[in-house]
Amino acid sequence: MREYQSLSHSKWDCKYHIVFIPKRRRKALFGPIRKHLGKLFHELAKQKGCEIMEGHLMVDHVHMCISIPPKYSVSNVVGFIKGKSAIAIARKSKNFTGENFWARGYFVSTVGLDEEMVRNYIREQEAEDERYEQMSLLTG
Repeated sequence: MREYQSLSHSKWDCKYHIVFIPKRRRKALFGPIRKHLGKLFHELAKQKGCEIMEGHLMVDHVHMCISIPPKYSVSNVVGFIKGKSAIAIARKSKNFTGENFWARGYFVSTVGLDEEMVRNYIREQEAEDERYEQMSLLTG
């Protein structure tokens, strides 16, 4: 049986697979920034009543499976997370300003009954990227 969450007048299970990138797909998500962002994303999501079910930070993009209450739009939550995290990055790093870290836009897909498949995809993304990179080195 599925576990549903509830608000005062609704039962819900709204999960989304979200991907977003740094500006110009810059390989900037490593070292201290990477360690700080994982915890920060969870804290920011919690502020909106959301929960990051699964997440992975690659050097040039972010994958997350996030549960968002129906009272918030996906764009509202993603904008909040990207905006607040960009400000935090700017405060921690001298190389970036807050308004210039994340690229505009994001990818979103609903996660229905195939949630476990999406969560595995997010978990295995780094290994898959490395395998693809190795294949391109052999053929290129």
